[in-house]
Amino acid sequence: MMRVLLLGGTTEASRMAALLAEAGVDAVFSYAGRTAAPVAQPLPMRVGGFGGAEGLGRYLRDQRITHLIDATHPFAAQISRNADAACHAAGVPMLMLRRPAWQAGPGWTQVADIAGAVAALPVTPTRVFLAIGKQTLAPFAALPHRWLLRLVDAPDAPPLLHAEVVIARGPFDVAGDRALMAAHGITHLVAKNSGGAGASAKLQAARDLDVRVIMIDRPPAPDRPQVPAPEQALDWLHQTAPRGV
Repeated sequence: MMRVLLLGGTTEASRMAALLAEAGVDAVFSYAGRTAAPVAQPLPMRVGGFGGAEGLGRYLRDQRITHLIDATHPFAAQISRNADAACHAAGVPMLMLRRPAWQAGPGWTQVADIAGAVAALPVTPTRVFLAIGKQTLAPFAALPHRWLLRLVDAPDAPPLLHAEVVIARGPFDVAGDRALMAAHGITHLVAKNSGGAGASAKLQAARDLDVRVIMIDRPPAPDRPQVPAPEQALDWLHQTAPRGV
């Protein structure tokens, strides 16, 4: 019998959950718990960490999981590594559901990591749209810029000096992002290469306004089968399902 663990947190994960529910597949949707009000899903849900690779391995065995689909954010590298190790130990097939990365646009500065993004910004004060979430803001604290942050949840304390925080949940559109950046006089945009259409509006808006883009490359992903679309992930499940399912 098939039982699927879907590691979520992306638009693709929500689409995958809908497909699994429509197909009547026994599945559990797992959120990391980094947002206060995660989007409801048509599957049983669990929220929170597993306790590393060892804890996830125990969960796979205890819950008799037969397949794992990693549809987490491309920059959620630790959970992907934990899932890879846990699936190896438990003998559970694993698939990466990953949207394609954005291709470099005119005037982009591509950097390998957060430290590279910090180094790529000017040393004199300017106005920066820091579109990287809330987990990796600390390295920017020593810079003299004025920051625009867009977060899903309101922070408990100001995340950076001279920062204005906009609370919003995507997807966003080009007109809205263009108006946002123009209103704040943004000169530089720092973003992670998450890919997909839902977060790409800021890139077109930056192009329209001649805003410099500093793009952080994705971390390496586990060496696992990878597909870009939930429909292909469903095909993979059928192809790897135990005999008789």
